[in-house]
Amino acid sequence: MNKKNKHQEDYNFEKLTEVFSELKPFVFINKYDKETIDFGDAKSVRALNAALIKAYYNIDFWQFPETNLCPPIPGRVDYIHHIADLLKASKLTKENTIIDIGTGASCIYPLLGNAEYNWNFVATDCNKKSIAYAEKIIIKNKLKKVINLKHQPNKESVFKGIISTTDAFSASICNPPFYKDKAEAFEATTKKLKGLGKLTDSITRNFAGQAHELCFTGGEKAFLHTYLYESSLFKTRCFWYTSLVSNKDNIKTMQKSLKKLGATEIKVIPMNQGNKKSRVVAWTFLSKKEQEEWVK
Repeated sequence: MNKKNKHQEDYNFEKLTEVFSELKPFVFINKYDKETIDFGDAKSVRALNAALIKAYYNIDFWQFPETNLCPPIPGRVDYIHHIADLLKASKLTKENTIIDIGTGASCIYPLLGNAEYNWNFVATDCNKKSIAYAEKIIIKNKLKKVINLKHQPNKESVFKGIISTTDAFSASICNPPFYKDKAEAFEATTKKLKGLGKLTDSITRNFAGQAHELCFTGGEKAFLHTYLYESSLFKTRCFWYTSLVSNKDNIKTMQKSLKKLGATEIKVIPMNQGNKKSRVVAWTFLSKKEQEEWVK
């Protein structure tokens, strides 16, 4: 984890249940005499993450349907901290506006980015229901002035129809859909629950998730290459374009495509949380001169 991540140690269930009493029924003592929850159970995981976001990030209202993806807070905030390091290295230390692609019903990245770094956000999603739930979260937490939601009408597009010729974003962030279809998502869930010893006749993702959150025609690789191409259409509108990349095999093709599209700099930032290995790929189309002018 990033050294600034608040979740380096074991969960403090005493603190978490104190601020979010709904978590208490899910906490038990395991065979190692430690407090824990059932990480294979969607309701337990949801309660834990609701407690984390309230205890550490002062988000009092965080409600959305149980069928929507429940983001794991430690991993999501790790991405935020890596982006902060990237911006600092580029001397982007003043007021920053970030564009979040596919914010989801939980609106998680804008909430964490504003809480940790006071960033402003434009948050997009192609699903109107997700936008509606995210808007309620923003209003209830009095964040309307710093988080602006935009509906992406074309689910096959990323930036088209969203970025204007006058926009200026310090960075884009994105957690792309992993799977090409429901069948692939089901197979991955089955494998994960088997590893947790929770495989039953009734299979439910422990972090939930709807098809539009998990799947994209062609999978992660297809989404990423759409993302790369559309970023090249708005080269001077964003300093750093970034994305999480789950499948490391996609890195080489991304680097090859970005060079063809005219990227001036490409970074691959490792992200490791426990046994899970991921990475952030970041790229810019700005020349050194344009980068210097941006931060003046």
